[in-house]
Amino acid sequence: MLFNLEGQRVPAVTFRMFLEEGCNNLSTADLFDHKTVVVFAVTGAFTCPYSPLQLLGYNEYAGVFRANGVDEIICISVNDPFSLANWAKEEKADQVRFIPDVNGDFTRAMGMLVNLSDKGMGQRSWRYSMLVKNGVIDKMFVERNGFEAMPAVSNAETLLNYINPAAERPEQTATLMQMCRAMLST
Repeated sequence: MLFNLEGQRVPAVTFRMFLEEGCNNLSTADLFDHKTVVVFAVTGAFTCPYSPLQLLGYNEYAGVFRANGVDEIICISVNDPFSLANWAKEEKADQVRFIPDVNGDFTRAMGMLVNLSDKGMGQRSWRYSMLVKNGVIDKMFVERNGFEAMPAVSNAETLLNYINPAAERPEQTATLMQMCRAMLST
């Protein structure tokens, strides 16, 4: 079951982060309190073609988001931290912070956990994006088709339109997204 949690606090969850200096706990309070944060969730690292397209948009729009009051951009995925780190490196996504929801605790609490075992993927996240202000979900965009279609509403452009419809978009990203949409519709 999918939920729209606008107006509610993000679920209280602790993520286990693996850093060069060892394991570290990171709470949702650490991530979201006293900040404006853009969050997007992907079905998984390396799940082509849609997750890389979604990631590309957020990475390219990072400067525009920051110019419009966003403190951080976070990608949450039901993955291990090593897969996410390798995916970030391969995609050259240096403007997005990757948060591994290893056991799906956050995703489950958000009502976005989906069982894709029949597709050989196990428990994964429905594709969505949200704007979180000081720990409270201001706006959510949940994909109707979840994970099997081009990100129609959970993309960077849609969230930026919500934050500031007049914000200037990076030209190369807009062109790339139009090309991808055209390729996928044929």
